[in-house]
Amino acid sequence: MTIVKYVIGFVLSLVLTMTAYWVTVNGIDKTTLYLILAVLALVQMVVQLIFFLHLGEEARPRYKLATFLLMSFMLAIIVVGSIWIMDNMNYNMANMSPNEKNDYMLMQHDKGF
Repeated sequence: MTIVKYVIGFVLSLVLTMTAYWVTVNGIDKTTLYLILAVLALVQMVVQLIFFLHLGEEARPRYKLATFLLMSFMLAIIVVGSIWIMDNMNYNMANMSPNEKNDYMLMQHDKGF
């Protein structure tokens, strides 16, 4: 039974990977391409989790599922927080004149940052 699941997972992974390659090579507009690749990546992640990491097959309590959900939540916080911080820094730097930017960078350099 487990070998059959591994083969099914492998075949699905190959099909998803080849589909992503085919979509990329055939010149679709960028917005549609990004959307299709994002969907294929999410489906690939689900296939990997179910067929190779056996997520959802454990008996109660579901430690693997709880660990995965906690890890996903923490990763989302890190990614969203990083994008928020970088966007805020970009906004603040865009509103500075070139002289202000130069003075700020020299001040940071003198502080040892």
